[in-house]
Amino acid sequence: MRAPKAWLGSARLISGTFGAVMNGLTAAMPAGTADRNVDMLIGGQAVIEGVMMRSLTGYSVAVRQPNGEVAIKKDKLVSVTTKYPFLKFPVLRGSVVLIQSLILGIRALNYSASVATASEEGEKEMSSWAVASSMLMALVLGVGVFILAPLGITNLIRHYFAPGMGNLAYNAIDGVLRALFFFVYILSISFMDEIKRVFQYHGAEHKTVYTFEASEDLTVENARTKSTLHPRCGTSFLMFVMAISILVFSLVPSTVPFAVKFLARVVLIPLIAGLAYEVIRFSARHLANPVCRMLTRPGMWLQKITTKEPDDSQLQVAITALKEALMYDIVEETQAAVA
Repeated sequence: MRAPKAWLGSARLISGTFGAVMNGLTAAMPAGTADRNVDMLIGGQAVIEGVMMRSLTGYSVAVRQPNGEVAIKKDKLVSVTTKYPFLKFPVLRGSVVLIQSLILGIRALNYSASVATASEEGEKEMSSWAVASSMLMALVLGVGVFILAPLGITNLIRHYFAPGMGNLAYNAIDGVLRALFFFVYILSISFMDEIKRVFQYHGAEHKTVYTFEASEDLTVENARTKSTLHPRCGTSFLMFVMAISILVFSLVPSTVPFAVKFLARVVLIPLIAGLAYEVIRFSARHLANPVCRMLTRPGMWLQKITTKEPDDSQLQVAITALKEALMYDIVEETQAAVA
């Protein structure tokens, strides 16, 4: 199934935003699989015909051009938590990471779209205002589809079929519907040819991160043998968000007016994101614990949809992106040594 060219616009909206969450958060969480990655915070995001990788102090977007060459955009990263240390506090840092990942992820997606379609449409990168508008529209659409719609259906179920429904049951139904909407969305877009390519690059990103964590040379041969499923993937993060939201939203009485319940769900998103971040961060660092492995399993199952086996050319793009991003850390280490 091939999507129309207008898909690129929608990709910048919903898919771009959720892609940033699903793939970008790995860059912010230390892994428990290898000591090498405890101090080197490596992760990335699949974009259109490419991969964005971020290291401790820099990021790089590598995109396969229509002529077969690889275009690269890279820059230094300065975390807002460096300027404002209080943002590193547990729970709060998760919200900060989410916002930073969204902004960087949509910029990377915008760049990749401009490169991948340049020869066909002469497309240029959007301005900062256009990127901000796209992200805002994506968030509005996401809230409408994944919060407002499930909540409205749950209200109708209680009104017509279960007037005496308790608070926990109400929020459980709401949570199940929200998860169902998300699963249907992911499954539906997975049939698009362009999305399949993005999911292949998602797999290439995971294989490359695994290679780095194993302290192996960043080569196609080494990456080829690695799994496409990674416990720190943002897909797992979203699964935790779904589960935790049921508990947090249960604190809001289901008997309050619909508008209050809806606004509470929007306002509580940063808290839920922060809690989900801490849970997945802890579980990813203690994978030897059976309970932690069990917590990451649903996200790994969902990754069987959101990641596909990449070919060697896609692995090469992901490796190029990571090597370029790591150059910033080498410079930082050199400067520190000289100082």
